[in-house]
Amino acid sequence: MTHSWSLLLVAFLAANWPFLTNRLFGVMTLAKGKQPFWFLLELVVLYFLIGGLGRILEASMGPVHHQGWQFYVVTICLFLVFAFPGYVYRFLWPKSSSDA
Repeated sequence: MTHSWSLLLVAFLAANWPFLTNRLFGVMTLAKGKQPFWFLLELVVLYFLIGGLGRILEASMGPVHHQGWQFYVVTICLFLVFAFPGYVYRFLWPKSSSDA
């Protein structure tokens, strides 16, 4: 049970990571800043990394079960819902005049 909650917490943090930093994957600074494409790329890569981590955790507990397309649609939607607080903070939250 703790693997599940830990994985959900890591997924939540990973989904919000692209919106909390101006660096690509937290490492590389981009000359023009992060464009929307880079946010989407980071989200896709992090989704697959978290999915791989989930598969490793599942394999450590027993046989890995086959998942249909519905599973992946639900997990993508959940990952996007997890990313919503970071999106709001980055794009919708009013910035103070000292931040500009």
